[in-house]
Amino acid sequence: MTSSKKKTADARSGGAGAPVIDPYVPASGNFGYRVSRYELDLEYKVAINRLAGTATIIAVTLAALRTFTLDLTDTLSATKVTVNDARPQRFRSSAGKLHIALRDTLPAGAAMTIVVRYGGVPRPIRSLWGDIGFEELTDGALVAGQPNGAPSWFPCDDHPSAKASFRIQITTESPYRAIANGELMSRRARAGMTTWTYELPEPTSTYLVTVQIGMYERHRMAENGVPIDAVLPDRLRRDFEHDFARQPQMMKLFVKLFGAYPLSEGYTVVVTDDDLEIPLEAQGISIFGANHCDGGRGAERLIAHELAHQWFGNSVTAKRWRHIWLHEGFACYAEWLWSENSGGRSAEDWAHHYHQRLAHSPQDLVLADPGPRDMFDDRVYKRGALTLHVLRRHLGDDNFFALLQDWTARYRHSTVVTDDFTALASHYASESLRPLWDCWLYSTDLPALDPP
Repeated sequence: MTSSKKKTADARSGGAGAPVIDPYVPASGNFGYRVSRYELDLEYKVAINRLAGTATIIAVTLAALRTFTLDLTDTLSATKVTVNDARPQRFRSSAGKLHIALRDTLPAGAAMTIVVRYGGVPRPIRSLWGDIGFEELTDGALVAGQPNGAPSWFPCDDHPSAKASFRIQITTESPYRAIANGELMSRRARAGMTTWTYELPEPTSTYLVTVQIGMYERHRMAENGVPIDAVLPDRLRRDFEHDFARQPQMMKLFVKLFGAYPLSEGYTVVVTDDDLEIPLEAQGISIFGANHCDGGRGAERLIAHELAHQWFGNSVTAKRWRHIWLHEGFACYAEWLWSENSGGRSAEDWAHHYHQRLAHSPQDLVLADPGPRDMFDDRVYKRGALTLHVLRRHLGDDNFFALLQDWTARYRHSTVVTDDFTALASHYASESLRPLWDCWLYSTDLPALDPP
């Protein structure tokens, strides 16, 4: 156990001995300051996969600070750094960190404006979970940032507990459309290049920030309630209009069950011209591959899953990755809720189906702390959904959905841990839920779904 005194010293030094914020991603995140806003001014050339940018980072010091670090992949090089308009004593890049040493110590509580000019050939970050972050497409690019891919395209404090607002300005060749999080504030074309500027006011984790670049057209799907836009190649539009047709009904259902949609701007679905192994979520955006849009409506559960993440994961975000069931279990259960409310199998049927499947899987995973290698294991998704279904049985529908709406409202744009959910759930139960949590969240053995 590291003492708080030692933590302060390491935060100031930025040394290799600094304490780890999250053992699931031990190299991610930084100490000594809190970021409130990022302003990114980027230029990306599709033909040569070249990224150049200036990141302005607004932060406040949490301790007396002489040195500090930002997360930035080694494939991107910082060429100029200023802090409060002054050049630092030195800066250097090493092992995915940009180390900055100031000429004078800043006191705790000091405002800090960091400007980093950087560039290079962006590449995804290799990880336990595959390649993550900025990735070239056949004709364009995408960012898939979960869990620690944000440093592949901008310097940041890359941890889900560090939320901030964003302005993203990206310039690319004019035939391409650039999509980023938030509201499109302006679009300016000049000399064969177009600059797109987006504003995202809601506090957002860095892994949920994205850019999507391709030969896309944008179409409005729904006007009533929450606006829903589609961004995709024209060749996929006919199949898209069939496969994704029920998204407005999904949105209406989830607003009813989970509470108000958590973003001021609407919801955008991007379908890339390339196939993607899995869809992925970003703040206000979901990204699917062309293979999810084939006219067969086979991806509808995934469409529901990604939409549900806007509440569970994107707005209400796990403070540490060990609590990822609060994202994936909830989004998986939303698939079952959509099914039972749209003429498909009931959540009860799905619960029995997946309980039987889990019973034939290894019984070595603790849902509330699955370990980094298993954090995206399908057992986390399905056992998390089963846990919620069992809770729903205990509470009854009225209390269960009141709990979900309380959860999304109380922790809107905040970060949470499992104990936050179990504590809140106790207010909706007439008896202790401890036996339920002990067997479903904290034991490896799969409990029986039905009492003997």
